[in-house]
Formats: sequence, C-alpha cells, structure tokens
Amino acid sequence: MRIAVAKETLVNESRVALVPDVIARLVKQGLEIQVEASAGEKSFFFDGAYEQAGAKIISDSDALWRETEVLLKIGVLQESEIDKLPEGTVLISFLDPLGNPAIVQRLAERKITAFSMELIPRTSRAQVMDALSSQANIGGYKAVLLASAALPKFFPMLTTAAGTIKPAKVLVMGAGVAGLQAIATARRLGAVVEAFDIRPEVKEQVQSLGAKFVDVTLQEDTVAEGGYAKELSEQAKQHTREVLTQHVAASDIVITTAQVPGKKAPLLVTKEMVDQMKPGAVIVDMAASQGGNCECTEAGKNVQWNGVTIIGPVNLPATMPVHASELYAKNISALLKLMIKDGELNLDFEDDIIAGACVAHGGEIRNQRVKDALGVAVGS
Repeated sequence: MRIAVAKETLVNESRVALVPDVIARLVKQGLEIQVEASAGEKSFFFDGAYEQAGAKIISDSDALWRETEVLLKIGVLQESEIDKLPEGTVLISFLDPLGNPAIVQRLAERKITAFSMELIPRTSRAQVMDALSSQANIGGYKAVLLASAALPKFFPMLTTAAGTIKPAKVLVMGAGVAGLQAIATARRLGAVVEAFDIRPEVKEQVQSLGAKFVDVTLQEDTVAEGGYAKELSEQAKQHTREVLTQHVAASDIVITTAQVPGKKAPLLVTKEMVDQMKPGAVIVDMAASQGGNCECTEAGKNVQWNGVTIIGPVNLPATMPVHASELYAKNISALLKLMIKDGELNLDFEDDIIAGACVAHGGEIRNQRVKDALGVAVGS
C-alpha cells in the first residue's frame, strides 16, 4: 500500500504529517511511504532523514497526489488541492468540517474518502489517535509562554533584598485540554492561578493542578456530545460575564480557550471588562481564529487597549513544529494501524472510530453534523 505525506502550503503551517521515526515503523510493517520533497523542512525533519527511515522522496507534487492510495496532511485542505486527488483516494487531515462544510461537500463530489482528525471520538480507545487533544496541549503551553513574554512582571513570588515581589495572577477560561495545560504551565512558572469552565465536572481536574476553580452556577445543560462545552443561552452568557468581571479585573494574565466546533467563539471578555484590567495586563485569546473570546481580539495581531495587551495567536501548535509533528504523526500512525490489515486498506464502518472520523465516502457525506451545517436532509 502506498501512503503519501504532502507538503503543507498554508503560510502559517510549519508542521508535517509524519516524522522519520514513525515512518521507519510503518515501513517495517510493509507499507510504502512517499514524502513530498522538503515537506518536513519547516519542522526540522529533512529529506535525508526520511530517506534513511525508508521513505521515498517525491519532487513532483502533482504526481505524489495523483498516484497515492492514502494521502496524509495536517493543515486544513485548500480548495485548489482537492482537484489533485483522484477518485477513491483516502485523505486524512484536519479538515475543519463544521467550520467549512463546503470542503466536505466537494470531497464527496469527487468521491474521496475523507477522514477529519477533529472528529476522532473522545473515548479511551481512541485516545492515542486524538490529534485535537495532542495539538491543544501544545497550544495551551505556548499561550502561557507568550503571556509571560508580554507581561512586564515576574511570574513567581520573589523575595529580594529590596523587598518581596508578589506572584502574577492568572485566570484561565476553559478547562479543556488546552486550558488544563495552560494552568499547569502557569503554575510551574510560579503564578497564582484561577480557572473557569461552564462544566462543573472539571472542577476536580482544575484543583488537582493547584488552581482555584471559579464556580458559575448555571441552570442549564453545559455539556455537548463528546464531552465538549455546549453553546450557552444569551441569559447564561450574561450571567457568566457578570461573575467573571471581577476575576478578570484582578488578573495580570487572562488565557481564553473557549471554542464551540463549527460556531463563532463565545464572547467571554467584553471591552468593558478589559477597561477594568490593570495597565500592563495581558490577554492571550486562543479562540482568535474563531472570532475570539475577547471583544478586542484581532486574529494574528497584538492589540493594545487602554494599556492591556491582547494577543490573538493563530495556529499555536505550528509555532512548536517539532513536537507538534511528532505527536500528530503518532496519532496518524495509530489510526492507520486501525485501518490497515495485512498491508491492505480495510475500512470497517462498524468501528466507532472509523465511522466517527469519516466525513465523506463513496460520493456521500457521512457525518450528520456536516449535513446539518450544509442544510442536507437526513438520509440523503
């Protein structure tokens, strides 16, 4: 079976879908791996290392896309790339199927079998394949480093001959994978940390990392399918902002991580809340690419608002491409192991992981949430 690793073409994408160590293991399993020339350069994995691992380097991008059976990417697919894929090809990548369902529709029309890594089920069995979590973990870590670099203060408490310096106060909004890593990183740097999440069941996880849980009691269900946070009613959103205002004002750093798949990021920090923050305070909005949790956020920019720095990073995992690529490659390798039996592709759609991640197959859109986003009738 021929598997190809495509070079990423997005400007801010420096990761690669497979790294040499993982390729070496796949080659031992009898798989033929082709890597587009210089695909790993931005993540510091060079062609020579891929060749030593047993991969074949392909300079002709069109030929690589045209002749493979399984194509691997990590960055979201561009529309111009879809036309390169021949009918029947298996594509595995982040596809943003709920944010851009038209891409899935085009893949279905081209009769591509497409798997979206965002839709890997969050189950114990699928944990090793959960690329969304592996990349969010990196993002949460890097967000705190960005905040610490921008903050005009120390993070830890320091006792000096000139007096004692108080530790920085950090508020993390959202206690998913990214938020929990942000909490842990801020604590390691010596900050006093609070954390908020609309899901009360994460309180124990927050406290286990040494942070205080900000409890906002809501009179509605807050957990969606797959354990993700659910979009709240306007009344619940207003109540949440009222409770959080005083915590935001007291914080030196606010890290926001709240996102709802396929929807605009919920507004958690209004301009009025930013106005109450101390001069020199920093907000890192990890939801910037989905509109932002902060009203002042601009995706890809650092904004100054009345002495407060608002950082709107886009694709934080790509800023740490070595480990981001290594973790993603392991996620992909585990998924390939499930799909391939005795060197041949064997897609068992009775398997909850394969069925859950597959968005298009045989000319049809398979995921109902994507159908809903496109307005496609049930059963079509």
